[in-house]
Amino acid sequence: MQRLLIPVFDPAVKEWALEARLLRWLTFLWLFVGLAVLFSASYPSANAEFGDGLYYFKRQLIWVVVGLIGFNVLVYTPLRYIQGITDWAVIILLGLIWLTIVPGLGTTVNGATRWLKLGPALIQPSELIKPFLILQAARIFGNWNRLTWQVRINWLVIFVAVLLGILVQPNLSTTALCGMTLWLIALGSGLPFSYLGSTAFGGFLLAVLSISLKEYQRRRVMSFLNPWADRFGDGYQLIQSLLAVGSGGTLGTGYGLSQQKLLYLPIQYTDFIFAVYAEEFGFVGSMVLMLLLGSYATLALLVAYKTREIVQQLVAIGVMVVMIGQSLLNIGVATGALPTTGLPLPLFSYGGSSMIASLMCAGILIRVARESSAGEVVSLADKRRSRFGRGRRKR
Repeated sequence: MQRLLIPVFDPAVKEWALEARLLRWLTFLWLFVGLAVLFSASYPSANAEFGDGLYYFKRQLIWVVVGLIGFNVLVYTPLRYIQGITDWAVIILLGLIWLTIVPGLGTTVNGATRWLKLGPALIQPSELIKPFLILQAARIFGNWNRLTWQVRINWLVIFVAVLLGILVQPNLSTTALCGMTLWLIALGSGLPFSYLGSTAFGGFLLAVLSISLKEYQRRRVMSFLNPWADRFGDGYQLIQSLLAVGSGGTLGTGYGLSQQKLLYLPIQYTDFIFAVYAEEFGFVGSMVLMLLLGSYATLALLVAYKTREIVQQLVAIGVMVVMIGQSLLNIGVATGALPTTGLPLPLFSYGGSSMIASLMCAGILIRVARESSAGEVVSLADKRRSRFGRGRRKR
């Protein structure tokens, strides 16, 4: 029970392959730093809004516990069993995604209807579907040549329905991330370039159409190109983020000493949490975070390279795209390199659905690393039992 609830203290880890152990500790390090930054970034807003500076932090800890239980279940469950329920999970979450746009069921926050109310909590199906989308895409594209055209078309229609459901919420950034993940998994599986090229062109046209029809998306692109043209309107958020990043200098202002988080930078504990991190830890701290992300990506690709099964390779690639790609997109937004989006920084940003999905993705990757190891590590206790058994047989 302790191993299930507190996976940080798990004596069985010493029997895992090296890549699995390294990924596990990188995940916990990433999570620990993220919680520390969230505590600092959310305190002023929580204190001003609720009179309790720990309001967001305490709720995030609840989601972390839930996520860690799911993380550990996935780490100790064979991948074939996980994939056995993936198709139903995708279909159920697809239904929940479309339920968010039904009047009276979906909950609107900041102009987007992406959440469903579950008692006192809000869940975001478009976040929760990410790990299952990776698993099912790897399963379909990894076995593409063995499937009938009817099965192929059915799942392509389901994948398109997922993307359209997320897009109409509206949530262009998550749609783009999920679309890129599906496309890169298909690319890794070796699908013909004629399929991939036409799909990429169609996705580009869909993005252009969405930006053309949605005024707020057009304003975001314009404010990204020149935020100072409307510095008190659409450009305000990006300008405050850039001020935070620039104020960090080389070594940062120090932990907890960010000025922009004092109600100058909007939603500083979710989409723009990196700006607070960069202000408090500076250029050096930002490079350390980039080194952590680079190490995680390298290990994920190493796992994909070492595994013998194409489906496992594609799962590792998909997790790497979601965890690292989403992180880089979030950082790009905070530093003004990309237009403003609603993508959270995995294991940093406040949000239960994002936290659970990120920990599930990490657990799946570690499971693949365990299964892809060339040889099993035998514990000393197993060796002693084996020798004792041989000795008894000889006598």
